[in-house]
Amino acid sequence: MLATDAGKAPKVSPSHLERLAYVYLRQSTVGQVRRNPEGRENQVALAQRAVALGWSSRRVRVIDADLGLSGKSADGREGFRELVSEVSLGHAGIVLCYEASRLARNNADWYALLDLCTLRGTLIADADGLYDPSHYNDRLLLGLRGMMSEAELHLLRLRMEAGKMRQVEKGTYRQVLPTGLARLPDGRVVKHPDAHVRRAIELLFERFASLGTVPKVLKSLRGDGVLLPRFRYGGLHTGELLWVRPTNANIYAILCNPAYAGAFVHGRRAKARDGSANPDRRVNKPMEEWIAIHRDVYPAYISWEEFLANRERLKRNGYRVTENRLGAPREGPALLSGLAVCGHCGRRMGTTYSGSKGRGAYLCNALRATHGSPSCLYVAARRVDEAVVGAFFEAVKPPEISLLEEVLAAQSADRERLLKHHRDGVNAAT
Repeated sequence: MLATDAGKAPKVSPSHLERLAYVYLRQSTVGQVRRNPEGRENQVALAQRAVALGWSSRRVRVIDADLGLSGKSADGREGFRELVSEVSLGHAGIVLCYEASRLARNNADWYALLDLCTLRGTLIADADGLYDPSHYNDRLLLGLRGMMSEAELHLLRLRMEAGKMRQVEKGTYRQVLPTGLARLPDGRVVKHPDAHVRRAIELLFERFASLGTVPKVLKSLRGDGVLLPRFRYGGLHTGELLWVRPTNANIYAILCNPAYAGAFVHGRRAKARDGSANPDRRVNKPMEEWIAIHRDVYPAYISWEEFLANRERLKRNGYRVTENRLGAPREGPALLSGLAVCGHCGRRMGTTYSGSKGRGAYLCNALRATHGSPSCLYVAARRVDEAVVGAFFEAVKPPEISLLEEVLAAQSADRERLLKHHRDGVNAAT
């Protein structure tokens, strides 16, 4: 309906013209805002439609706060909230949008707005016509449009997900790459062109191979003043490569990422199904439940076998000592912390310390905790450790002393890699 005055638009009454006309603009993504200016221009042209229906240009308000935001929910859409509040206060005589999907993509938000428009006598107009929600036929048509908009979004998601899964099955899906890997314009993935970045990641894997635990690697890297590269995909420094202090979290993330072993993997994480208060909380899935694993897709920093060994090592370093998990060495002088096994029940023994001198002892409370039985064993750590030390030096015969040379050679190579890392940092700074 392209009426030029209220007389040619019988649904527009003087009471409507006494109030304001609101034009609501929305595009789903920032990319659409940048690449599709015509869509925004078509929506802005609705302001002229309001003038043609009888409103003066001074009484037309354009709400464009939601450009670049999805319409699947009202959460985070300040422009939509402003529109709803203006309608509920009776300030809006008409709401103009390009189509129903611009206002909302789900029926809950759409029908809430329709109810308010019906209650306040507010008209709704789109590119095809003018509607009065208080009229049954118009409300029925608007309701159908809202349902079609929601169904359209559902179908789009299904098609996109199906296309994505076909690419995942072939290992061609363009997933986000970790720092250290880069995608060329033709789609090929290569190691990062900056040698400084490559050496920093290689150094981290070498430190873990020699030290065995994330805290030790962290302490080692920080003691040597090593910074780790991190490419930012969002936030203030989007698209930039930053050098940050190492943390337990980023070291662990690098060690657990199969892309560094050259593998394309999909489905490592999933939404938690434990009734958590946070419905978006994600948890790691066992490797057996990963959706797809394609090896030798990316250039590798480590072998697949080394990646699996690192995963197993991290698992065994867990704080909980179980039958299949030794646990990492903990604080205290006891040599067999996490290793001693009770000769009575076969469970792993805990370590306890008492006194100002930190006298240690190995204690087994497994049966006491599960069956209420007395403690199995309580052995002074000093006596056991003395026996272990004696057995160790007895086993280290003179021929085995040559292993010291290999250790010293490995330490020398590590120092050389560290010097290269610092030289790269100086060169990058200059």
